[in-house]
Amino acid sequence: MYKDIKKLKGLDKIREENFLAFSAIADFLNNFPKLITSEIIEEITGGVPENHEKIVSTFLGAALCESEAESKLLEREYLIKSVKQLSASDYRENPFFKNIKIPSVKMGNWDLGYQSYDAYECFIYDDIDVLDNMREIPKIGYFTEEFSFPTVFEDGVEWMAIKPNEIETMKPHIAKMSGDVCVFGLGIGYFAYMVSEKTDVKSVTVVERDPNVIALFEKYILPQFPSKDKIKIVKSDAFEYAKSIMVNEKFDHAFVDLWHDASDGVELYIKMKKLEAKNSKTEFSYWIEKTLLSSIRWQIYDGIVKQIENGKFDEPYEKILMYISDSYLKNFVKFI
Repeated sequence: MYKDIKKLKGLDKIREENFLAFSAIADFLNNFPKLITSEIIEEITGGVPENHEKIVSTFLGAALCESEAESKLLEREYLIKSVKQLSASDYRENPFFKNIKIPSVKMGNWDLGYQSYDAYECFIYDDIDVLDNMREIPKIGYFTEEFSFPTVFEDGVEWMAIKPNEIETMKPHIAKMSGDVCVFGLGIGYFAYMVSEKTDVKSVTVVERDPNVIALFEKYILPQFPSKDKIKIVKSDAFEYAKSIMVNEKFDHAFVDLWHDASDGVELYIKMKKLEAKNSKTEFSYWIEKTLLSSIRWQIYDGIVKQIENGKFDEPYEKILMYISDSYLKNFVKFI
């Protein structure tokens, strides 16, 4: 029998709780994101203006599960660490949000337009947090007032929007960009704008394969960029560019944003990670990488468990934690 079987069972339990939390939260956000309203909060609080994170966490815990035990588990281990009251005024001060005016126009199967969150409507506002014990914490946010944001749609489906999720998930990547930057995926041009405004960024090359997205951007958005001379748009498939063209360029950094979410992102993430070796002098960064690695983590873990069951793995439990850590997986996926 595996010598650290008790610790392994503890990790199994955390994994099951992660799945419960993400499944319940996804179901809620897909089907009932507007369940909490200003009227409900006012009734509970008597209209006292304050931070309502604890109230929202408790309400969500009760709404997510039929079992009282599961509701308390989610509130204690996830929601109390997850839920955050956001400031609409802070996001309205974001440079792109404040300075770039997005018209409501259509070109091909792409549209520019607007969406909004209602007060207390819940949504994912950032990438997950991964604790040392592999508990994965989703980030749920809400505003206390209505918040509208510009959006680009493909065939009526949101592709990219200037909302908290995009702003927060791109913030650490924007901070590290300098020199000559390559961006895979244009979207509405948010990342290109934010990076081009940095004084330590010399150039921004954006790789985009869809001519309608490029046309929308060049006609309506790029002319508003103060540093538009730094930006170059290349019409190309991202992977062909990384494999055949990028190797002849000299980029200091690359940012990859080619997916909607983890459901379509893992395969593309792995595919691009394998091309890093061809561009060894470029530092690559990936949108929602922690979420993507979560999907890969538990596949690798299943493989380790099978080896343990077959008597082919006897390394200590701490090694298992290392093998499924983000830092290890970022390198490991290059060889899958």
